[in-house]
Amino acid sequence: MTGPSGDGALTRLSVNQMTVKQLTLPKLTEACVRLGVPAVGLWREPVRAYGVEAAAKLVQDAGLAVTTLCRGGFLTATEPARRAEALADNRAAVDEAAVLGTDTLVLVSGGLPEGSRDLRAARERIAGALAELAPYAAERGVRLAIEPLHPMFAADRCVVSTLDQALELAERFPADQVGVVVDTYHIWWDDRAPAAVARAAGRIFSFQLADWTTPLPAGVLNGRGQLGDGTVDLRAWRERVDAAGYSGPAEVELFNDGLWARDGVDVLAEVIDRYIRHVR
Repeated sequence: MTGPSGDGALTRLSVNQMTVKQLTLPKLTEACVRLGVPAVGLWREPVRAYGVEAAAKLVQDAGLAVTTLCRGGFLTATEPARRAEALADNRAAVDEAAVLGTDTLVLVSGGLPEGSRDLRAARERIAGALAELAPYAAERGVRLAIEPLHPMFAADRCVVSTLDQALELAERFPADQVGVVVDTYHIWWDDRAPAAVARAAGRIFSFQLADWTTPLPAGVLNGRGQLGDGTVDLRAWRERVDAAGYSGPAEVELFNDGLWARDGVDVLAEVIDRYIRHVR
């Protein structure tokens, strides 16, 4: 599929559903087809609301690929009941990914349990959960992609803060079962991350794009900047993952209240333009 320029400029572009969450899934699908975006990353909550099988049919009938499903994870609980609940939810996420036709489930690993200050123990609980989930996912043709999040999220969302930490977990498992997400928003600041990208060769399951802009909004979660608006050398990161042997999609995932307040199709068109200018 070619983009507006007609030269295959968008061959690797994927747009995560949350980037334009103001669009319903049918409207997102229609806009992607019309604008030449060949793939989407999907998010569990809106997909479940629409119906997993109905969403799979809608996207498949439109000829779009599903690059990832977000998200599984939150695997750091200490209480047996909460751990069992998390494992069950992740098995359900694997099943949903398989129905949607994507081979990649993105994992946000989870923050510190209430009252805990032990990051290392939390990461070991993630490893224990992966040991149970990875074979289940592999049987269904789904890979588990550990996403490191910026350290500002370590307490409440993700104790895996660097690509090296993600790899230390992933490398305990077969390379076709557990890998990592390289997300520019979360790792751009880490001067060890370029070497970690090279180390991740064969385990890069997803490459996600967002820029870093300041000041961050209250709550910081919705601070992902539009491509080209911030300080991240997006093309350099694309070149790094390419050099590591990754040839898969570049998925734009933006959480941004300002973008969500605009017309979704206009935002999607802007994402395309920024991708061509700053990433391709």
